[in-house]
Amino acid sequence: MARYIFITGGVVSSLGKGLMAASLAALLQARGYSVRIRKFDPYLNVDPGTMSPYQHGEVYVTDDGAETDLDLGHYERFTGVSSRQSDNVTSGRIYKTIIERERRGDYLGATVQVIPHVTDAIKAFAKADTLDENGKEIDFILCEIGGTVGDIESLPFIEAIRQLKNELGRGKSISIHVTLVPYIAAAGELKTKPTQHSVREIAALGVAPDVLVCRCEHPLPASDRAKIGLFCNVPPSAVIPALDAKSIYAVPLQYHAEGLDSEVLRAFGIEPEGAPDLSRWTEIVDRLVNPEGEVTIGVVGKYVGLQDAYKSLNEALVHGGIANKVKVHIRWIDAELFEGDESEIAQQLEPCHAILVPGAFGERGAQGKIEAVRFARERRVPYFGICFGMQMACVEGARNLAGIADASSTEFGPTSEPIVGLITEWMGRDGLEKREASGDMGGTMRLGAYDAKLAGNSVVASIYGSEDISERHRHRYEVNTTYKEALEKGGLVFSGMSPDGTLPEIVERPGHPWFVGVQFHPELKSKPFDPHPLFASFIEAAVKQSRLV
Repeated sequence: MARYIFITGGVVSSLGKGLMAASLAALLQARGYSVRIRKFDPYLNVDPGTMSPYQHGEVYVTDDGAETDLDLGHYERFTGVSSRQSDNVTSGRIYKTIIERERRGDYLGATVQVIPHVTDAIKAFAKADTLDENGKEIDFILCEIGGTVGDIESLPFIEAIRQLKNELGRGKSISIHVTLVPYIAAAGELKTKPTQHSVREIAALGVAPDVLVCRCEHPLPASDRAKIGLFCNVPPSAVIPALDAKSIYAVPLQYHAEGLDSEVLRAFGIEPEGAPDLSRWTEIVDRLVNPEGEVTIGVVGKYVGLQDAYKSLNEALVHGGIANKVKVHIRWIDAELFEGDESEIAQQLEPCHAILVPGAFGERGAQGKIEAVRFARERRVPYFGICFGMQMACVEGARNLAGIADASSTEFGPTSEPIVGLITEWMGRDGLEKREASGDMGGTMRLGAYDAKLAGNSVVASIYGSEDISERHRHRYEVNTTYKEALEKGGLVFSGMSPDGTLPEIVERPGHPWFVGVQFHPELKSKPFDPHPLFASFIEAAVKQSRLV
């Protein structure tokens, strides 16, 4: 039977519970255990698919088409275990399921209440799908509860944890509480009282922490660890300091040095045997702190005011740097800057060794992205277009090389030359899927992993080392194949298509040093120990470009 690790947070938000969960899972893996991580989100949206990136950061998409919290990206990047729909649930999804059951009469006239109906649904989610891809029971399931203890919306989840700990029995579950130990500069002291109050609050709800992870800006003295342990009823060794790290990929090593994995195992009554194999994390950190060069990548985007909106993209570029042993500097550029003064384009992009235009929705900033594509094409600077970035590469090629001056996307309104249009039907994993233009926004895009066939003599086939690939999608619009011949006459080759040949997946310019546009999101599958081949190749092209300037 799987063992459960419940992770909560207190004092303030943004303490890094997700990163801690991912790091602990990586440490347990390094000791030979199998793991899976889940996220409970207390907000009332069914999923984050319709939320603004400024509200929630990026939406992370799984192979099976779930739109999930960005923390699931951390989970995959640190463990290599592909997340599933069953690994993320929100209060909205729980309540939606319960209300649908009530409307069908499934509760047989009972009064539907938070306890037991909501808590039972949360527990069912936690206990479902506990087998790995080989059908074996997973050793440890880590469940992160979003938000901060004391939030009204998280109370049903805390109560569900309390019940589940009792149902699982002794030795089958533990609780980790992540808190803040603030440093008061005027006093020159770390203060433990916020942690004590936070632990008291969650303990009053029936969930007493077994391990405390204390975020702090200064080293936590042994005396403070002992004090926290005394007042919070845990051994001092189970009070784990969590200082800021030089890289998120150094966090597993840092937590191991502080004894997190050993304390977790002891809390389960398991005596740690030997040291975990952390060689791959040591090598990753060594490549990060001892680079052999550096490159600057210009990311021309729409949501650059909040880098969490491009979290996976940011990490995938770092992974490309790890693969090439170089430090990657990312220059975040608002696409709207390029829609006015033309001199701004050269000023912003000339210092860059490569240009990337990421995914987005809507017309705002689109013309600026088209100008970035034109700059990369004319100046022969490596270009990578992802999702919307591929579509704008096609619009730019149509306008400036194929002679289609009015080329546009129906996403921006009616157009006589729809180079990009709304996709209303496609072959999905379970057969033909259809969408109405006026239908719901949430959960109606082309989502999840889809196969693609690559042209055998293409640049991308040589990058992948294969003509058959599978990548994750999240989009509502597609490049119109009616214009395929005109675009290819302008030098833009359609080198990847859906298996039935109807949907463009990849375009490239063979005569350019590196010019690739993809309809999918390769950043979602990149990992520090297994960089995505497109990002590794893109950064390699940037390194070559850096030697020319």
